Amino acid sequence: MVGRKPYLIAAVFLLPALLLYTLAFIVPIFQTAYMSFFSWNGIKNVALEYVGLQNYSAMFQKPEFYRSLKNIGVFILASFVLILPVAFALAHIVTSKMKGRRFFKIAFFMPSVLPLTAVGLMWQFLLKGEGGLVNMVLSAIGASSLTHDWLGEPAIAIYVVVVVNAWIYCGLNMIIFASGMVAIPEQLYEAAAMDGAVGFKRLWYITVPMMKETLKIFSILAVTQSLRVFGQIFVMTGGGPNGATDVPTTLLYYESFKYNNFGMGNAIGTFIIVAALLSTVVLNKLMNTKTMK
Repeated sequence: MVGRKPYLIAAVFLLPALLLYTLAFIVPIFQTAYMSFFSWNGIKNVALEYVGLQNYSAMFQKPEFYRSLKNIGVFILASFVLILPVAFALAHIVTSKMKGRRFFKIAFFMPSVLPLTAVGLMWQFLLKGEGGLVNMVLSAIGASSLTHDWLGEPAIAIYVVVVVNAWIYCGLNMIIFASGMVAIPEQLYEAAAMDGAVGFKRLWYITVPMMKETLKIFSILAVTQSLRVFGQIFVMTGGGPNGATDVPTTLLYYESFKYNNFGMGNAIGTFIIVAALLSTVVLNKLMNTKTMK
């Protein structure tokens, strides 16, 4: 009994947080999965109608659903093509010994702590087709041919939103990479310098290999955050024009709160949850530091 006492004490302290987490996250997940098998219009006094897998069947038959998955693919690709190198470079800057690095830490991280609604509105005004600052600057420097209705043209709207999303989250991922960099023992760099590994060689042969666990964390967050992206798209484009920037979360919102089809909305929500869980498990398996050695 004496040996179990520390575990009992730890369990007592963890229990309130565990209960709160269960009520706030675990229970809603099961409720979402349960509701996905019913048809319901959201009115309290209207009974739920069991429809089995019809909501899922209808979901997979919607062309807009597959378009939303394609857009998620663009977000995931941009995470590795845009956010990864930029955030890694910023982390390298703020962990160096250069002057003013504290200012750069604040400046780079600031977009990540601003409310998504405020950020979305700011970029919406900047990117307006008429009167937007971006187009005004392009016209002022004689590049009028490059002006666009950045959020109103279906061919480019999703890519513009993706770039804004990268601007928002580069700072957060910079902190993740910076925490991995500062955890690398300085003795490794000193030993590498004695062997002639300086500059890019130091980065490639010491920093990158020692940050495999950090890269795994980034990869998991990149995929899961892409699957649940919503705020910036909803504020900037609302999923438009003509559904060009729709993602599963915007489809979930409209099915539930615009069309009052809560069964379909919960089916989409269940899909997002399952996809996030599966991607986390797969990435953990593929990027296991023991198997990567």
